[in-house]
Amino acid sequence: MPKYNDIAAFHEKLAASKRILAVCGAGLSAASGLPTFRGAGGLWRNHKATALATPEAFARDPGLVWLFYAYRRHMALSVKPNPGHYALAALARKNKDFLCLSQNVDNLHPRAGHPPSQLHLLHGSLFNIKCFNKTCGWIQHGNYDDPFCPALAAAAQDAGVELLLDPKKELAKIPESELPRCPRCKTGLRRPGVVWFSESLDGAMLDEIDKWIDDQKEKVVDMVLVIGTSAVVYPAAGYAEAARSEGTSVVTINLDAELPRNLEDLKKGDFAFAGDAAVLLPKLLRPNHSCGIRPHKICI
Repeated sequence: MPKYNDIAAFHEKLAASKRILAVCGAGLSAASGLPTFRGAGGLWRNHKATALATPEAFARDPGLVWLFYAYRRHMALSVKPNPGHYALAALARKNKDFLCLSQNVDNLHPRAGHPPSQLHLLHGSLFNIKCFNKTCGWIQHGNYDDPFCPALAAAAQDAGVELLLDPKKELAKIPESELPRCPRCKTGLRRPGVVWFSESLDGAMLDEIDKWIDDQKEKVVDMVLVIGTSAVVYPAAGYAEAARSEGTSVVTINLDAELPRNLEDLKKGDFAFAGDAAVLLPKLLRPNHSCGIRPHKICI
C-alpha cells in the first residue's frame, strides 16, 4: 500500500480521476499573505474578528464593522493569487468535471482565472454588496471601490494604517449617515456580501452543489482535495464525506496534514501532504496539465 504522502502514487490516482471535488479554506489565502482572522491571534483592534462577523454587530455599530471589512477588502486587493490558485484554475480548464468549493471571500480564485461555472464561493465575497434590509434582496456584484465610501478612507491607506490597527488609538465613530444606503429600498444600509455567523448559505448554490455530488450515483467522485483546511472541520468534512464512495481518495493539503491526530482519520486510498498549498498544489497537479500553469492577467 502506498504511503499517505507518496507523490508518485498520488499522480497515478490523479491521472485516473475523472470527477474531482476541491474544498478550499483560509490556508490557501494565507499563502498569498492574507491574515485568517480565525483562531489564535485572530483579533482586529482587540475585537474578536468572529464577533464582528454578525448581523447583530452590524446593527450595533455598522461603521466599525464596515471599517473591518473595508480593511479586508483593501488587503485582498493588495495581494495576488498564488500558484495554488492558478493550479486549481488550470485543473478546472483541463477537466470540465472538476468543481471547486471555497470558503474564502477574497476573490483570489476568480482573479486567477478559475471558470465561474466550476467555482462556488460558499461564504460569499468581500466584493459583493448587499442590502441589510432582509426584505429587500438588492445585491451588487464585483464592487472593487477602495475605499468603499469616503467615510472608510482610513481602511484603504497603506500609509498610517497603524492608527487603524492600533487598539490603543481611539477611532472616531462613523455615523450611519455617512454610510451608503441601498439604492432600491432607500432605507437599508449597504453591507458586505459575505455570510455572517447565524446566517444561512445561499440555498440555490447549495442545491447546485448537492446535485453535482448526487450525480455520483452514475458518475463517482474519484478524488476530493481538501486544501488549506481540515477534512475534519465543517463544511470541508461534510462535503468530503458526502462525495466519498468506494474508491474515492480524500487528499488533505495543509500545514497540519501530517500531524498524528489528523493521520488517524485517513482511510485506505487517502493522501495527506503537509506544507504550503501555494508550493504543493503546482507540484501535485502539474502532471494533469499539458498546458502548464501560468498566471493569467485578470482585470478587477
